[in-house]
Amino acid sequence: MHREKMTLLWRELRKRLAITAAAVLITAAACFTFVEKIRLLLMRPAGGLEMKIIYITPAEALLANLRLSFTAAALIMLPLILYQSVALLAVANRRLKKSAFLLVLSMYLLFISGLSFNYFVVFPFVLNFLVGYSAPDLEAEFSVASYISFAVTFMFSFGLVFQLPVVFWFLGRIGLVTTSFLRRNRKYALLFFVTIAALLTPPDVFSQILMAVPLLLLYELGIFLVYLVQRKPVRRDAAQTSAD
Repeated sequence: MHREKMTLLWRELRKRLAITAAAVLITAAACFTFVEKIRLLLMRPAGGLEMKIIYITPAEALLANLRLSFTAAALIMLPLILYQSVALLAVANRRLKKSAFLLVLSMYLLFISGLSFNYFVVFPFVLNFLVGYSAPDLEAEFSVASYISFAVTFMFSFGLVFQLPVVFWFLGRIGLVTTSFLRRNRKYALLFFVTIAALLTPPDVFSQILMAVPLLLLYELGIFLVYLVQRKPVRRDAAQTSAD
């Protein structure tokens, strides 16, 4: 029985990886035709900063454009990627089937929210702070590969951090965390968020608040989701007791 389940999981994994890879590859090819517009969109948070984007090796511009095309394709196909991932988990745990749609939708909305918050709020502050170290004898010039790598990594990291409520929901569902545990450790979470904000943002209070407050709100949302998950078994037990 265990071998049959592993065989099924392996078959599902190969099928879903093939579907995802084909979708991302086709979308990346389409994105490559618009890669200049995508690159300009990625540079928009820089605003009117005095900085220049260059390339320093013959193949750097091409490779950077290819990477940006695949990154844009992954973002566009993110709902499909999330669905295939959750569907694979649902094969191993059938209880996830009932909440698969809401789980995928929540993960997607949280990721886009984190990426948008970074793009419109945090990233411009960070760029202003970093480029502010330029001087008359120190001009800001970034290679296109370095800028794309920095921007994409920084923005996508926010998308991942914004998955915190979903992580709490999952951990609460399998019984690894409880609302009382999360509430009891709220002060340590706040200290952690403030530290992260101080490390990733310019050294001014306003920028740090802009980053720390959303993280704290996500933590509170995670507590609420864990509460909802753990409340269902209680209701079920109460219903069974009344029926007896």
